[in-house]
Amino acid sequence: MRKKLVIGNWKMYFNTSQSSHLLHRLQERIEAHNDVEVALAASFLVLQPLSLQIDRRKFKLAAQNCYWQDEGAFTGEISATMLHDLVEYVIVGHSERRHVFNETDDEIAKKVSAVLRNGMTPVLCVGETAGERKDGETKQVLHDQLMVDLKNVTAEDLSDLIIAYEPVWAIGTGSYAKPHQVEEAVKTIRLNVSESFGADAESGLRVLYGGSVEPDTTRGYFTINGVDGLLVGGASLNYDQFSRIVSAVHETMNE
Repeated sequence: MRKKLVIGNWKMYFNTSQSSHLLHRLQERIEAHNDVEVALAASFLVLQPLSLQIDRRKFKLAAQNCYWQDEGAFTGEISATMLHDLVEYVIVGHSERRHVFNETDDEIAKKVSAVLRNGMTPVLCVGETAGERKDGETKQVLHDQLMVDLKNVTAEDLSDLIIAYEPVWAIGTGSYAKPHQVEEAVKTIRLNVSESFGADAESGLRVLYGGSVEPDTTRGYFTINGVDGLLVGGASLNYDQFSRIVSAVHETMNE
């Protein structure tokens, strides 16, 4: 069975000392598991100091975003090239990037290419808003996002790429996507990938779920066929909650 992946997205929280303290607490509580991989997506500012502190038997580092050009006169941007020596994963197209910072699918496609080009794994986020779900547009939204976001990707690239289904209406809202809703969306994602890149490419693709994941809901998401891990937001800011999520994933894998 494929190893599961849990990514904690710290978003715009914690300064350097706070991030170091949280990592210390996590390293105390989380054991290294052969069946669960854990990545921490900290802010750009703290990735370098955390890279010196992190226990790489237990954790990997991830970036929350990047710019699509490798270098140039782009004041304030962080390129994938700059991240190469620090992280293994880069989150691309998170709903907050799409809906707060108005990133387009064309820009996201360029970022996916940049991450792959620089030897890291993009974690491509896709998902619908509450209005789009209410109007019955979930499948169409996922199709449209995937077709543009993956337009520069080959079938061979898919083994080095992760897709995270994160319904916008379930992120930080207290609303929970029910397992059957997640299963339907994940099935749609995998079907679109299979139709575009082939069944063999789809079989090697890892798909995560993200959206108000908490310790008590973790097991339910791992009953879903086709889900290979979790993208955790708010709960990853609490060392007790996040460690319980990782433990729940490990226990579910061994039941």
